[in-house]
Amino acid sequence: MLLVKLAWRNIFRNKRRTVLSGLAVGIGLASLIFVNGLMVGMLNSMVRTATDSFMGQGQIHAEGFRDTFETELTIRDFDSVMESLKGEEDITGLTPRTIAQAMLTSTSDVLPVAAYGIDPEGEGKVSLLEEAVIKGEYLGSGRKILIGSRAAELLDASLGDRLVLTMAQAATGELSQEMFRVGGIFHYGIRDVDSSLVFIEISRAREMLAIGSVAHEIALRFKNIEIAGDTSLAIWERYSRGGNEALGWPGLLPQLKAVHELSGFSTFLTSILVFGIVALTIMNTLFMSLYERMYEFGVMRAVGTRPVQMALIIVFEAVSLAIISIVIGMVIGWLLNTLFGVVGIDYSGIEFAGVTMTEPIYTVMRPVQFTVFPAMIMAFSLVAAIYPAFYAARLTPSKAMRKSM
Repeated sequence: MLLVKLAWRNIFRNKRRTVLSGLAVGIGLASLIFVNGLMVGMLNSMVRTATDSFMGQGQIHAEGFRDTFETELTIRDFDSVMESLKGEEDITGLTPRTIAQAMLTSTSDVLPVAAYGIDPEGEGKVSLLEEAVIKGEYLGSGRKILIGSRAAELLDASLGDRLVLTMAQAATGELSQEMFRVGGIFHYGIRDVDSSLVFIEISRAREMLAIGSVAHEIALRFKNIEIAGDTSLAIWERYSRGGNEALGWPGLLPQLKAVHELSGFSTFLTSILVFGIVALTIMNTLFMSLYERMYEFGVMRAVGTRPVQMALIIVFEAVSLAIISIVIGMVIGWLLNTLFGVVGIDYSGIEFAGVTMTEPIYTVMRPVQFTVFPAMIMAFSLVAAIYPAFYAARLTPSKAMRKSM
């Protein structure tokens, strides 16, 4: 206890140096906390943007459909699959969809599009399509079509205009045409989506495709996005049978998994840099303090202080300085993550890993930032104290007093 009190007193002999060293290490810890919070926030934002906008947190298709988008590849045993999904406690929303390549024709131009047949009520439980409508009304009954803002510009179409949708029937390949009126215009802020997706009521789509009462896709929403991201969840294997495949968002967007791995690697590199700065700063501060008190150390050795006790004084000084630095770093890191967790950083419109950001990035606070990171700062401080402590333990009274002259 005496050595601890002595070490604590020693680091405050030069308050300016201690505060500056504490700030240097603390800012390093704060930057690590902030970078980690920003990376987690960016990943969460990308996943939310990709899944909530329209894709859904999970999907079920016939095997091979995602590779070819052949109209004939509808979900096997569709009715039984739908009924079974309704009994899954982890699923809070599901909706069937038909998907077909089509041509949309106005009086001014022709546009190739992906035509989705959707259930308007079920879609609202899975995606934000209804909220994306900026003009007109969300899709209802009748011969109404919902088009993107960019498509409306390219076709020179507005609300109430007539558009002809052409697609090939599943069984025969014969062309099927129907006339629709523009009932609404949506805007996601994603160029490809706003220009190439159109939505009609699923019963109309089934008639045009001549596929009966089945669908090409079932989009799913879970209790939380973490469940959907669990690739070991039994639901994926349970519904990937009988010619179907079920995938969560990691399987639907493998590029996000790569981004997640990249973020982990970037955090690792940042940690190495920060801990290197920590080690050098702590070691430099300890040596400066040691040389300033060389005569005092010589006297202590002369009166019988053992080498181990001399080393422990240095180690306790490193621990004390680390505690001060950790407190400073955690406070700054908490303030930064709290601030940008509310204000956010606006990257709307920026495309990364195939996902266009449609919302600000909000930093995320996690327990690891205030437990593991500070513990690692403490560990590296102890490692940095080994050499100065070893040096102090080897001091002899005559050598110490001679160097202090």
